[in-house]
Amino acid sequence: MRTLVLGGYGNFGARICRALAGDPTIDLLAGGRNRDQAQRLVDTLDGTASAAAVDFTAPDFAQTLRQLDVGLVVHAAGPFQRQSYAVAHAAAEAGAHYIDLADGRRFVCDFPAALHQRFQTIGRVGITGASTVPALSSAVVEHLCAGWAAIDSIDICIAPAQTAPRGKATLAAVLSYCGEPIRIWRGGKWVEAPGWAKPERVDFLRMRPRIGALCDIPDLELFPSHYAVRDGVMFRAALEVGFTQRAFAVLASLRGRGLLKRPERWAGLLNRTAVVFDFLGTSLGGMVVRVEGLDGRGRPARRAWHIAADYDHGPEIPCMPAILLARKLAAGSAMPAGAFTATGLLKLAEFQGEFARWKMVSDIVDEAVSSPSEPMPDATAA
Repeated sequence: MRTLVLGGYGNFGARICRALAGDPTIDLLAGGRNRDQAQRLVDTLDGTASAAAVDFTAPDFAQTLRQLDVGLVVHAAGPFQRQSYAVAHAAAEAGAHYIDLADGRRFVCDFPAALHQRFQTIGRVGITGASTVPALSSAVVEHLCAGWAAIDSIDICIAPAQTAPRGKATLAAVLSYCGEPIRIWRGGKWVEAPGWAKPERVDFLRMRPRIGALCDIPDLELFPSHYAVRDGVMFRAALEVGFTQRAFAVLASLRGRGLLKRPERWAGLLNRTAVVFDFLGTSLGGMVVRVEGLDGRGRPARRAWHIAADYDHGPEIPCMPAILLARKLAAGSAMPAGAFTATGLLKLAEFQGEFARWKMVSDIVDEAVSSPSEPMPDATAA
C-alpha cells in the first residue's frame, strides 16, 4: 500500500517514517512542502522510501494524491486544534484511507459525524486520534477494566521528560486553552474547570511524583459515554520541572482574570527558554492511567497502568497507534468502512512490541480503593 506521511520530516512524522520504512507491505512516501528536507530524511531510513513535495493546503491536493497513487494518508502535520478536515476530505476524494495523530478535542470528537458517510460510501477507513489519546488511553482502560461491572472514574496523566524534543506548534496548541474553561465529567455531571490551573500531585511507579494540571483532550468528552463512567474522567499533564508547571498555572490565572488574551503567542519564547531548565530534569518520561469501579463480582476495585520511557523516547508513544493502524491496513486487516475516532480500535497487547523496541517498561498495579472524591475546586456546572 502506497502510504504518504504528511509532515514526514517533522517531529512525529519522521518517527512514523522510520517505523514504516522497513515494512514490506508499505510503499512509503515522506511528504512535505520542502522536498529537500523530505529527501534528507529518506536518506537516513533503513528501508525503502521516497520523498514527495506536497502541500496539503493546496486546492488540488486530492488530485496530487491520485497522481501519486496514494492508498493511505497518515496526517502528522499538526497541531490540529485549528485545522479543518480538508486533508481527510482530500483523501476520501482520492479513494484513500486516512489516519491522523490529532488530539484536539473538537477535531477528534466531531470527526465521525463530519466524515463517516463519505468514507463509508467509498469503502475506505478514516481514523482520527491515532495517538496517545484516545488510541492508547482507551486500549489501557479496556485492558484494566476487562470484565468489570461498572467504571466509576478514569484518571490519566502524561508526564513528558524535560529533555525530550519540544516543538513551538505543539506548545502553542496546549497554550491555546491555558486558563480557558474546560468541560469535564465530574461528580456524575458536566462541570467546567480552567485549563492548566491549580496543579495537583500525581504519583508514578517508576518516577518521582509530579504536579499535573488539567488539559483539554478528546477523552474528556468521549470516555464518559463510551465507557458509561459514573463519576468522573480527568486528564492531566505533569511537567518534570515544577517551576515550568507553575508558570503555566500563572498564565492560566492571568488569562482567567482577563489580563492575558492569547497565551499561545508566548509559545516561541517559552519553547526557546525551556532548554534553560533542562539541567533540572531528566530524559525519563511516562504516563499513568488509573481506573476505579466495580469488578466482575461487584466489589470495589482500583487499578493503575504505568509506563516509563527513558532516553528521551517518550515522543515515540504518540506515533505508535498510527504506525500500528497503518500496518494493519497495509496488511489487509478487515476494518469497517467509515470515519471513526481511534477509541477502542487497538488492544494494549498490540503495543507491547513497540514498547519493547524503545525499552519502555510498563506495570499494572492493583491499588487500595480511595474514598469518594471531593468536588474539584473552582468547578462550575456546565
